[in-house]
Amino acid sequence: MRRIITSNLVSLDGYLAGPGGDLSWHTVNDEFFRYAEDMLNSTGTLLFGRITYDLMASYWPTETVKINDPVIAGKMNGLPKIVFSKTLERVDWENTTLFNSDVEKNIRQLKEQPGKDIVILGSGTIVSALTQTDLIDEYRFIINPVILGGGVYQFTGNLDRKKMELTDIKRFSTGVVMLNYQPIK
Repeated sequence: MRRIITSNLVSLDGYLAGPGGDLSWHTVNDEFFRYAEDMLNSTGTLLFGRITYDLMASYWPTETVKINDPVIAGKMNGLPKIVFSKTLERVDWENTTLFNSDVEKNIRQLKEQPGKDIVILGSGTIVSALTQTDLIDEYRFIINPVILGGGVYQFTGNLDRKKMELTDIKRFSTGVVMLNYQPIK
């Protein structure tokens, strides 16, 4: 059975993005990119909501990114991708499949298929929906040393209380800390 993992950069106050979708506060360096490469090597499918899909699809396929970051761009472009959206009518990014209904049912079916892990990047609405239905197997919070005071929260909506077990901690030289948690079921 495939695992669902969320791997997100978040601020100290729990935001995925700042006001207006600002991501300039993300603290990334070669050490972070090594983590990203290792994570993508163990990934079979990437999963996005519409907003994150639009952001990623406008960035990774560009020629500049393919030249400046060929390894990660190759993975981001080459891996199978799924986007959940009720508003998109089509997707143009290579290897992308669009689902426009029943997130929970489709994720349960994906988990049953053989293959590597499914990783959610960004996509707070999808993360929240899958958290509520207990479908996420691991949370990787990459906490950046910044307080934003506003923006897009990691979790939205009415979630029931979820207890987690800390499974790993990684400290980056930039002051970023990655905390890995698994739900206690």
